[in-house]
Amino acid sequence: MRTDLDILHLSLHGLIRGENLELGRDPDTGGQCLYVLELVKALARRDEVARVTLVTRRVFDPKVGDDYARAVEDLGGGAEIRRIEAGPRRYLRKEVLWRHLDAFIDGILSWLRSERRVPDLIHAHYADAGYVGRQVAAVLGCPFAFTGHSLGRVKRERLIEGGSDTEAIEAKYNLPVRIEAEELSLEAASIVCTSTRQEVDEQYALYDRYAEESMRVIPPGVDLTRFDSDPDPEVMRSVDAKLRRFLRDCDRPAVLAIARADERKNLAALVRAFGGNEWLRENANLIVIGGNRDRLQQLSSGGRKVWRQLLGLIDDFDLYGICAVPKRHESLEVAGFYRWAAETGGVFVNPAFTEPFGLTLLEAAAAGLPLVATHDGGPNDILANLQNGELVDPLDDEAIGRAIEGIVSDRKRQRKLAEDGAVKVREYYSWDAHVATYLEELGEIFGPGPRPPEEGSRQLLARGLHWVVMDLPPHLEDEPEELVERWRDLFRSGEVGMIYATGLSHDEAREVIRRLSMPKAAVIIAGLGAEIHYGKAGVPDEVWQRQIRHRWNREAVIEAFDGVGQLVLQGEEHQHPLKVSYFMNKDSGLTQAKLQQVLREAGVSAKVVVSSGCFVDVLPIRSGKDVALRYLENKFGINPARMLCFGTYGNDGAMMRGRNLAAVAADADKLLRRLRERPRLHRCARPGLEGLFEAIDHYSFLEATPPPLPGEEHTSEDEEVPEIEINP
Repeated sequence: MRTDLDILHLSLHGLIRGENLELGRDPDTGGQCLYVLELVKALARRDEVARVTLVTRRVFDPKVGDDYARAVEDLGGGAEIRRIEAGPRRYLRKEVLWRHLDAFIDGILSWLRSERRVPDLIHAHYADAGYVGRQVAAVLGCPFAFTGHSLGRVKRERLIEGGSDTEAIEAKYNLPVRIEAEELSLEAASIVCTSTRQEVDEQYALYDRYAEESMRVIPPGVDLTRFDSDPDPEVMRSVDAKLRRFLRDCDRPAVLAIARADERKNLAALVRAFGGNEWLRENANLIVIGGNRDRLQQLSSGGRKVWRQLLGLIDDFDLYGICAVPKRHESLEVAGFYRWAAETGGVFVNPAFTEPFGLTLLEAAAAGLPLVATHDGGPNDILANLQNGELVDPLDDEAIGRAIEGIVSDRKRQRKLAEDGAVKVREYYSWDAHVATYLEELGEIFGPGPRPPEEGSRQLLARGLHWVVMDLPPHLEDEPEELVERWRDLFRSGEVGMIYATGLSHDEAREVIRRLSMPKAAVIIAGLGAEIHYGKAGVPDEVWQRQIRHRWNREAVIEAFDGVGQLVLQGEEHQHPLKVSYFMNKDSGLTQAKLQQVLREAGVSAKVVVSSGCFVDVLPIRSGKDVALRYLENKFGINPARMLCFGTYGNDGAMMRGRNLAAVAADADKLLRRLRERPRLHRCARPGLEGLFEAIDHYSFLEATPPPLPGEEHTSEDEEVPEIEINP
């Protein structure tokens, strides 16, 4: 058994610190943050794990406090939180964070390389971390695991069922981008960790890249230590004071809900269920802990909308004196609210539209509360195991009210459910049980031992060089000879290195370079990333070749596209063992997304690249110009600020993101010219090589010190959610 495992967990959004999590502070700081933190701490207690790191975003913002600006936070026992800067320094909601995820990738790779570290596993949590984690894993060649937590397709369905407008939710939550990121994460993952069987059968099954064999059901863990000892008297006095100021009779059974003020949590249905049930109004109290708030105007727009709705319903049903809605609470008081409700003979309610996890249900059960919960997601498995409550339709207010009444009106039944749940939650959901299963399931993908990063040749790629990355110029014969000569001179001094990134094979590229007397390349990324070759001899990178073979099945690609009439295989000279190339009729109506869909429906893990509307290339899932470029940066320690990517073809688009300097020629493919504005992207006014030199001047690229990384500090926190392009 290995005792040296090094595991990296990515949870990018929200506010995460080692103690006293601010759960409910905003929609992004919830159960996922707590789960990942507790998982990391629990893994650190295992003999098999030498090091485990939780990577999140570093934030410099006085509105959220100094804790989140610390680069490293030691959790003890080989566990730590590592915070990486990406985008503006201030705190951002997750919907705005998307445009900065490529900077996150570069930041994580830079940090890992500084530590000469290649983890045994990268485990990403949620779609945004999946977007980052799958690419970091591809560059490093290590296994990738994914947990979706809340899935975009499920959220879309539930919000529509709840009456939300389709176009409005697409715009607000940027769901198309999120769903595509989830599809790509499922495609790349060796293992997908889920909490319940229902998640597998009804939620992940909605995705094209759902693969039963990669799914692992691992019941979640919960920190039970808070409920295994007597409560802190001071904490309980504080909880009691916060509730008594709202309630006329504190001896009534408490109907408790603890959730973020988020539409998905469906708290309004609970207030309607309570207010519309005569027995509950006459005999029970309602307690809603919906995060912290000072003034409604200071909340996010979503939180503000939810609280205005809740307060309006409290007024409509005249629930004053029987409904408590404390404005603030401390993290340590959460367990106190559960205990307070349990002492009254109460019940805990989770009416969420969709609940993939259900952490609060486990905490409530540990404190001695029966449960009434949505019949969606995690609660199905939880109540099947604990046998301590009822499942309800979150869209049926009357049914929710009846279920609550049926428990709290029968004291004998309430006590039996509470006792059964308190015993069984410790049997099924302790952290020790969770991490034992987790490591057992992941054992099949761990390698035999740690692998150090590849160092490569310092003579070949020196740290001090500036690097130009570009495809072979499409119209070099038409360029003025003096401009071509200036281009050649740029690389003769040895201060600037050339990296060609092309769709041609390595042999084809070398022949074109020789025939047209192009600058000699230090590196050729050929076949759109299918191969990497170094120097005059064209030495292949065999490590890269091994890494990108992950899940590649060339024959399956050809079979999947065999029935697509608008595709014709290119000649044998354009094929490669790690690339399949086609011609496509420009008027066919086929798009990259449609072709990717064909592969997914056939169960084929590969990525589709369309260039000039007529060239289709299919590559391994871990390949691509952008991934190959990051691999080189990581392998040789190249500063992204010293790398200028000059784009001409549509397949250059993926290289135009991240921390590299990027420029698009004026005569570039239409697809490339349509790229949305982003930091470090210059749109050249001039075509061809003129555009290249324009970009060099724009960035002061040849200065002795690397130019500053421009732009990110000035994006607005309230900017429109960007429709970023996600390449497979």
